Amino acid sequence: MIQTQCTVDAITPLTPFVQQVLLSPLQAVDFLPGQYLQLCLTEHDKRPFSLACLPNGKQLELHIGASKADEYSSQALNYLQQQLHTNQPVMVEAGLGQAHLRPSDNPVLLLAGGTGFSYVYSIAKALQLQPQKRPVFLYWGVQQQSSLYLLEELQQWANSHNSFRFIPVVQQADNQWQGRTGLVHEAVLNDFISLDAYDIYIAGPFPMVGVVRDAFLKQGAHREQMFADAFAYI
Repeated sequence: MIQTQCTVDAITPLTPFVQQVLLSPLQAVDFLPGQYLQLCLTEHDKRPFSLACLPNGKQLELHIGASKADEYSSQALNYLQQQLHTNQPVMVEAGLGQAHLRPSDNPVLLLAGGTGFSYVYSIAKALQLQPQKRPVFLYWGVQQQSSLYLLEELQQWANSHNSFRFIPVVQQADNQWQGRTGLVHEAVLNDFISLDAYDIYIAGPFPMVGVVRDAFLKQGAHREQMFADAFAYI
């Protein structure tokens, strides 16, 4: 773990409820794709957020979903906005989490619910840079299609990389949505007869992750090849 101060460079809306936050650490921060940082509001109040960026960049990128119903994230975002406006640094602890990308030859299944996407986004970008192009399947589940804030970018990835497939799944789709609907993990279960061969990385609300874990184990997944930081709490 590395503790460092960061300047808050920008806070930009990705959707009405999700903000992209860019931070510049004042010292080098080393982490693995899929790890997270903690934003230290105080010495005893630390909020974890997945890193949406690759290691060794100049900035740290977060995607913070902060609806009125989510006080936990809203308070963190309000703190960041205050520090941005007053040009004050924030303290972070980076390089946390055990659900980071592992070296492997196995095909990869990435599954995210909501802003858990930032976790799989970091891993997907790292996999694209590896010389060995393992098959990668990225499933992103959201409530409404307007929450798919990087839809076009991911579709372009899929169109230009034979080894990468992107499957967005919308739970409450309107009539204009032409893609998959329902629960994201059920889309996976429908697409794969067996998950025996896959390294699986999962992010989303704790109740969702628990349901996904149990369902995937029944579909042949191996517990030692399934990774989610939520597993430490459920």
